[in-house]
Parts: sequence; structure tokens; C-alpha cells
Amino acid sequence: MIKVITVPFLLALVFLAPSGVSAHADATTMSFFVTSSGKGDGANLGGLEGADAHCASLAKAAGSPRTSWKAYLSTTAPQGEAGVNARDRIGTGPWQNIQGQVIANSVEELHSDKNNLDKETALTEKGESVKGRGDDPNEHDVLTGSDPMGMYSTAGGDTTCQNWTSNGEGSAIVGHHDRMGLKDTRHMTSWNSSHGTAGCSNDALKKTGGNGYFYCFAAD
Repeated sequence: MIKVITVPFLLALVFLAPSGVSAHADATTMSFFVTSSGKGDGANLGGLEGADAHCASLAKAAGSPRTSWKAYLSTTAPQGEAGVNARDRIGTGPWQNIQGQVIANSVEELHSDKNNLDKETALTEKGESVKGRGDDPNEHDVLTGSDPMGMYSTAGGDTTCQNWTSNGEGSAIVGHHDRMGLKDTRHMTSWNSSHGTAGCSNDALKKTGGNGYFYCFAAD
């Protein structure tokens, strides 16, 4: 008589997260992310309203219950009038990524050396890393239109691709989410104010190391 040994089929409920996403990811508590995709029309985001809507759409698709998403983008105004500061759009914090890692506890901390924003923490709404310097292709340029303190730029010229409505002429200030650049200087390692783009089209954004991504923060 042959004894049959029954081996359990290991229905041990092994939970598999989507590709590139940790099993610890929790979109319900996420309050910060880098967009996993641009709008597809260069830096023409449909203005601040269109950029905010893109943040909300990506967050909803990822499973976030939050509805007050704001793009970290500044705008300028003609004839010296005050523009819109990115830092004034995003609430008061604290903010954390989909992995629960705190990016900053306040607006002041976000714009200081104490923030926790780098390639390892600046994840997309899907919990994926964004390609940076040394990757192929480099996509570390993140649209902000801002100075290091998160305010609209007074540098002169176009710094926001015509307030996020141009896909051709103009330029926009970008930051480096991976805090890396050609040189180890404060601009090249800035998450929100590194340099201007070569233009506002998809190809121009890619030329300087970007793909039309921007930061999204929950303002509630």
C-alpha cells in the first residue's frame, strides 16, 4: 500500500502588490507624490486648474480618498503684479508619500534643509521611483516655476511656460527630485529651483532631463 502524503497547495494568501509597488503602499494616507505622467502636451498643463485636476485624477486612480490636491506650481503676473506662490497652494502639512515616509511637517520645513525629499522618497502616486541622473532616460526635472522658497520667480523672462499654457515658446523653472545635477551646487541639488527648461514642448522638456512631471500635495 502506497501512502499518499498530501502537501498543502500553499494557499497562504501571498499578497502581490502591482509591479514596482511595495506591499506597504497605502494610497489612503498619501498626501504627496510626483506625477507618474505629464499631461502629454509639454508644459501646457491647462493652467493651475488643469494641473490640479491632473493631480486629483492620478490620486483617485491610485485609490486616494482625498479630493483637495494641488500642484506645486507658481505663476507670474504682468507689469510687476504679484503672482501665485507654489508654497501658498499646498496647505500646511505634514505630507507623506504612499509608503508613509514623511516628506515635511510644515511649509517652512519643506523649504529648508530639513525636508526629506530625494529620489528614494519622491515617489509617484503608484509608489514607483522616478528616473533620475544616471538612469536612462534621465527624468529628474520637475516643473515648479518657483524660486528656492517656493515663490514665483522675479528673475525676468518666462519662468512658467506662460503660466502653464504653452507647449512651444518659453521656459519654466524646474527642480531635481533626486537632488543631483552636473555639479554639487545649491541650484543643481535643489528639489524645486534648479534651472530653466530649453522650451515648453515635450521634446524641449526631455532635452534638459524631464518629462513634464510635477509635484502634487494634499492641501487638506
